[in-house]
Amino acid sequence: MKKYLIIIFSDLDGTILHRSNFKFDKIKKYIKKLISRKIILVPNTSKTELEIKDFMKELGIKLPFICENGSAIYNLNLINPKLPKKIILSRNIGNIFKIYNKISSNLRKKIIDVRKIDQKEQIEIFGLPKNKLNAALKRKFTIPIKFIGNTHEKKKINSQIKKLGLSIQYGGRVSNLGDKVNKSKAINVFLKMVKSKIKNPIKTIGVGDNHNDINMLKNTDIPCLVFNKYFKSSNLNIKKLITSSKPSPQGWADVIKKAVLKLK
Repeated sequence: MKKYLIIIFSDLDGTILHRSNFKFDKIKKYIKKLISRKIILVPNTSKTELEIKDFMKELGIKLPFICENGSAIYNLNLINPKLPKKIILSRNIGNIFKIYNKISSNLRKKIIDVRKIDQKEQIEIFGLPKNKLNAALKRKFTIPIKFIGNTHEKKKINSQIKKLGLSIQYGGRVSNLGDKVNKSKAINVFLKMVKSKIKNPIKTIGVGDNHNDINMLKNTDIPCLVFNKYFKSSNLNIKKLITSSKPSPQGWADVIKKAVLKLK
């Protein structure tokens, strides 16, 4: 029997990266050990291309990755040189913004476009130091937003956005308005491409910590949830879910160890 190719699709903020300081020093050696064992790590995150490149630079290893909540896939050619370096799954941010402006003006007032507010507020919302803010705002496919309306208004906005063919991915710090894509859809495209060139059977591990990771966890072989005190996992209907009692980054290492052991 051919050996499994293990692919880990993982969120970054609050999953691999510490929720407050965005550090992952404590698990860096473990991540490198996994990669040295030919386990493929794929960041699958709301972060931008530039932010993920910063993460890879700190790790010291180039990785295939999915950015802006499933909007684009990069570096598939690292798995097989015959695979493309880039696959775009979303319309660009200019087109997204034009469609967004079709939402009724009274409802748009309940949405803060984070790109257009004071830098001090942006730093507070993203929780990032000033030197990392630019990379977070260099978005090609999604608009970072904060919703300030009530539940009824939120339902109305969600309904209008759906009719316009867009979607909102709700995150912990910031939500993102974008095309009708998500982390799970991007995984399906990713795996289809890999399976076209790699004959080994594939097993997938999905790791997240928040609402916008749920579809990813439900569509991987071994779903893992890192502890997040702001997100209750008790009502999640996800079979064989592996959980951690520790937050990131240690919680990430804990669930991955359990997941890899299951595959053995």
